[in-house]
Amino acid sequence: MLKKISQFSTSYPWLVVIFFILLSVFFAIELPKAKLDADLKHQIPADMASRLNIEKIEDIFGGTEVVILALKSDDILSQDTLVKIKELSEKVESLDFVEQVNSPFSLQDIRGEDNQLIIDDAITDIPTNQQQREILRRRIRDNDLVYGTIISKDFKAASIVVILKEKFNDKEILTQLKDIMTKTSGNTKVYLAGLPIVRAEVSANMQHDLKRFIPIGLLIMLIFLYFCFKELQAVLLTLAVMIVSIIVAMGLIPLLGWKIQLITIILPVILLAITNDYTIHIIAIYQHKARLRSEASNKELITEVIAELGYPVIAAGLTTIIGLLCLLAHIIVPAKQLGVLAAIGNGLAILGSLFLVPALLVLLPKKNFTKKIEKKTLIDKLLNFIAKIVSTRPKTVLIASIIIILAISLGIPLLKVDTNPINYFSSATEIVKADKLVNDYFGGATNISIVAKGDIQDPAIMNKINNLEEELENNQDIGTVVAISKPIKEMNQVLHNDNEQYYQIPQSKNAIAQYFMLYSMSADLDKVVDFDYQYTQITARIPGNSSNQVKKVVNDIKEYIEKDKNSPFIIVGGYADIIANLVDSVVKGQSSSLIISLTVVAVIVMILFRSIIAGFLAITPLGLAMVSLFGLMGYFNIELNIVTALLSSIMIGVGIDYTIHFLWHYREEKKSKTSIEAVKSTLLTVGRAIIFNALSVVFGFIVLMLSNFLPVKFFGFLIVISISTCLLGALILLPAICIIFKPSFLESNLSENIVDIKG
Repeated sequence: MLKKISQFSTSYPWLVVIFFILLSVFFAIELPKAKLDADLKHQIPADMASRLNIEKIEDIFGGTEVVILALKSDDILSQDTLVKIKELSEKVESLDFVEQVNSPFSLQDIRGEDNQLIIDDAITDIPTNQQQREILRRRIRDNDLVYGTIISKDFKAASIVVILKEKFNDKEILTQLKDIMTKTSGNTKVYLAGLPIVRAEVSANMQHDLKRFIPIGLLIMLIFLYFCFKELQAVLLTLAVMIVSIIVAMGLIPLLGWKIQLITIILPVILLAITNDYTIHIIAIYQHKARLRSEASNKELITEVIAELGYPVIAAGLTTIIGLLCLLAHIIVPAKQLGVLAAIGNGLAILGSLFLVPALLVLLPKKNFTKKIEKKTLIDKLLNFIAKIVSTRPKTVLIASIIIILAISLGIPLLKVDTNPINYFSSATEIVKADKLVNDYFGGATNISIVAKGDIQDPAIMNKINNLEEELENNQDIGTVVAISKPIKEMNQVLHNDNEQYYQIPQSKNAIAQYFMLYSMSADLDKVVDFDYQYTQITARIPGNSSNQVKKVVNDIKEYIEKDKNSPFIIVGGYADIIANLVDSVVKGQSSSLIISLTVVAVIVMILFRSIIAGFLAITPLGLAMVSLFGLMGYFNIELNIVTALLSSIMIGVGIDYTIHFLWHYREEKKSKTSIEAVKSTLLTVGRAIIFNALSVVFGFIVLMLSNFLPVKFFGFLIVISISTCLLGALILLPAICIIFKPSFLESNLSENIVDIKG
C-alpha cells in the first residue's frame, strides 16, 4: 500500500498538487458563508427537555427573553435620576424589538383610597422636593411589585426590565440600546444585563478571537517549525498541509448547515497544533537521508521515507482521529461538531503528508544538505539525563511517579462544574459588573419559569400558585419572584378595608375573575396569564452565577411540584433549566468520551501490536495524565465547562502518538539489544522527534491564552499541562515500566507481531 502511495505521488506530482489546490479553493469559497451562533439554547440537542420547554413557554406567552438596564445613584428618587429613568423607558419602549417595558413608570401600584381600589402607575409624578420624595418612598415600600424588584430596597439602584419579541438580532439590540444610553444617561452609568447582551458580547468576542487566533497561531508555528528544520522549504511544506486542513475543516461548517459557536472557534487552533506532526516526522527523516545520500534523487529519498514512516504515521493519525471522534459521545451539540470537523481536518493532514508533501518534494529542486556533526542541544542533554535516570533507577522513577500522581489526584474532589455563560468573562468586564449589580440589588439575572395549566380563576388552582410563590420566596437561593397570586392578594386586602387578614386568595371564583378584570384594565397581563386564563407563568430570578446553585434551585422546584399528584404545574423551564441541564451534560459527556476514547485507543494498540498488554500499557500514561489534569483543575479552581470538557478526547487522541512512537521504535531496538540499551537508544533517537511533536502542540495551543473568554484561556493552559504530562509519561514512566516488567509483546521479533497493515 505504501509503495503504491509513494509511486503515485512521485509519478503524478502535478495531479496531486492540482487536486489539493482545487480542494482548498472549493472550501475557501464556502468560508465567508459561515455564521456565528452564541445562543446557549443551541448548544443542546433540539429534542432535549429543557430546550423543548423554552419553546413551549414561548408558544404560550410569546417572547420570554429580557434585557435589564440598571443604574445606581445616591438616591434613585432624586429628580434628575427619575427624569433619566423615564426618558430611558420611553425611548426603549419605542424600539421595534421591544414587546414590553417594566419600569417604575409602567408598573402598577395597588392601593385603596376612600373604600375604592386604585390601580395606578407606581410613579405618576416626579417629586421636586424632599417631602414629595419621602411620600413616594413610603408608597414604593408598600408596593411589592416594585420594591426590591425594580427599585432596590436601599433606593440606591433602579432597573428597567425590557421584554423582547420572539425574533430579534442580539447585535442590533446591543447597538441600539447603547446608542440610547449614550444619548440619555449623561454622566449616570447605565449597565446592561441579560442573555441577549451576553450572546451579543460572546459573538463580538468570537469574531475578535477568530481574527487573531489564525494569524498569531500561524506566526508562532512558523517560528517553531523554522527552529525545528532550520530550512524555509521544509517550513512551507508543513505550512501547506496545515492550511489545506484548516480551510477544508472550516469550509465544511456552512456546507453542513452548522454555525461557528464558542467551542468551534478553537477548531483552527486545534488543527494548527496537531496537523503538522506527520509532516514534521517525514521531513525530518527526509533531511537526514538527504545529508547521508547526497547523490540520491528527491524521488528516491521520499519513497524510502514513506516506506519507513508510513505505517507509524497512519497508526498515530488514526488514533488521533478516533480520539477526536469520541467527542461524539458529548450531548453538547458543538462538541460533537468539533470532533467531526477536527477529525476530518486531521485525516486530510495525514493524506497531505503522504501525498502532497512527496509530490511537492519531487517538483521542487533538491536542496544540498551538507554533512555535519551537530552539537548537542539542550534537548539532547535532557534526553541523555532522562535515559541515565530511567535506566539506572527505573523502580525509583515508577514509585516517585505514582506518589506524585496520588498527591495531585487529591485535587479531583475540588473540581467544580460550571456552564453559566456569564462566567466566560473576567470580573473586570462591564457585562460581569452589570450582572453583579442585578444579582445584588434586584434578585438575580438568571430566570426560571414555571407554567401552570387549568382554570386559573379557580381558587384551588390559585392557592396552589400562591403556595408555590411562597415556597420560592422562602428559598434562600432565589431572589425575586413574580406570580399573579401576589396582585390578587393585594387587591383582596385593599377591597376589604386594607385588612391584613385578607391578604390571601379569595375563596370565590367570581371574586378572582373580577380582580383579573380590574387589573387587566391598567396592566398588561400577556406575560403572566394567557387570553383564556388557562395558563399562567410564575418567574423567579436566581442571584448568583454558580451553575450548581442554579441546578439546586431547579431540582428544588421540581421536587416540590412532584409531591403533589394533582399539581397544575406542567412546565419548569427557562435558561436556568438549560444551565442545569448543561451541568449534567458536561459531566456525562466528559465521562463517556473519556471512557470511550481510552477504550477505543487501547483496542487499536492491541490490534496494532497483537497484544492485550500493549493496549493497557499504551493508555497507562494517558490515564495518569487525565488524573493529573483533573486534580490540577481542582487545585487551581478551574471549572469543568463546555470548553474544558473537550480536553480528555483531544489529549488522548494527541497524547497516544507519543506512546505509539516510543513502543514502535523500542521494539525495533529490542531485537538486538537489552531492555536498558533499547530504552537508551529509543530515547536518544525517537525521543527528540516526540519532544518536537509535543512542543508543536504546546506552541499551537498557547495562542488560546490570548482569548477574551476565560474557558478558552484555561483550555489553552490546560492543554499545555496535559500534553506535557503525556510527554513525561511517554519518556519517563513508559521506559521505566518496559525495563521493570519487560512486556512480552516487546520482547519477541518485530516481524512476528506487528500487524500486516498492507493486508
